[in-house]
Amino acid sequence: MANEKTTEILNRQVANWNVLFVKLHNYHWYVKGVNFFKLHEKFEELYNEAAGHIDELAERLLTLQGEPVASMREFLEIATIKEAQGERASKDMVKALSDDFTQLSEELNSDIEKLEEMGDEATADMLIAVRQSVEKHNWMLRSFLEE
Repeated sequence: MANEKTTEILNRQVANWNVLFVKLHNYHWYVKGVNFFKLHEKFEELYNEAAGHIDELAERLLTLQGEPVASMREFLEIATIKEAQGERASKDMVKALSDDFTQLSEELNSDIEKLEEMGDEATADMLIAVRQSVEKHNWMLRSFLEE
């Protein structure tokens, strides 16, 4: 059975990635302007990657005999990432995602440290891989904002 702290960590990650998955679809559908083609494609890449993270995180929790959250209500209650707030300018979308990725990276750092202290190296390793991807995407988002 997954311990309470591991369950909390993985469920927050599942919730965050589900909220982000929906937010990325929102941006994918509503992006306009001169950066449409670049961002439309990038947002799709990111939501496809988010879907993979969601599945991997939930399956890790199930492997540990835990129960992943699985409803929109639960995602919104647990997530620290906020839904899209009606951003319509492409730079606002990218800025919001960069802020989200910064927050995710900080939470992942803390979560990895806690998991390592608890001796759960397998879950920590999984989150290290997620963090690496988040950091790379965030670098790209920040670079886009400096155009």
